[in-house]
Amino acid sequence: MVDERYILRSGLLKYNIDPKDKMIDDFIKYMKLLIERNKLYNLTKITEPREIVVEHFLDSLSALKLDIIKGEMKVIDVGTGAGFPGIPLKLVIPEIEITLIDASKKRINFVRHVIEMLEMEGATAIQERAEILGRDEKYREKYDIIVSRAVAQIRVLCEYCLPLLNLSGVFLAYKGPGIKEEIKDSDNAVEILGGEIKGIETLEVPYSNKTHNIVIIKKIKETPKEYPRSAKKIKKSPL
Repeated sequence: MVDERYILRSGLLKYNIDPKDKMIDDFIKYMKLLIERNKLYNLTKITEPREIVVEHFLDSLSALKLDIIKGEMKVIDVGTGAGFPGIPLKLVIPEIEITLIDASKKRINFVRHVIEMLEMEGATAIQERAEILGRDEKYREKYDIIVSRAVAQIRVLCEYCLPLLNLSGVFLAYKGPGIKEEIKDSDNAVEILGGEIKGIETLEVPYSNKTHNIVIIKKIKETPKEYPRSAKKIKKSPL
């Protein structure tokens, strides 16, 4: 594990994060468990240790360059999959209160195992669809930060995510190349749902040659009560 530890430690330093031994150990435990469980449950297509460190861990942490996520904020990771970007963010900023949601039982069970194994306080994994939570007063407009690496288009993601965001909260959508064209089709949806696109940041991820973008969307007004619609309607007729 020397190579992966070196890459992880070096990457954290490039993000101005103090790579403490326990933090490194926890990331490596997470990586080992992901590789082990992936053989049974197909949690990720990225399976090589070096790739996991770079394309999962360091990519997840790229949002910290924006200096938006702070300790003690309420953060929700929508469509977390195997825990990305939420678990890496929690490992680096343990003060945040993180909720990780996914519709997949096998993925959420894995994330719960990670939380238990790493003895994370202030971390909750929920098996549920985002549009269901978005209509639940317990979750609606309760979060300071939303993060998501989901592959859906921005206008679709916003209907899932913005109802969960409080006023002045920020949605950080992790995206690859081609995002500028996608954004052009999203302005109307973002406005209807109470958001405002503040910008697109292209970020360098250590040891990666891929394009990494984060779309920054701020909540400037309450989301109308009729949103989010059902998943079927969102998919059939995007805003």
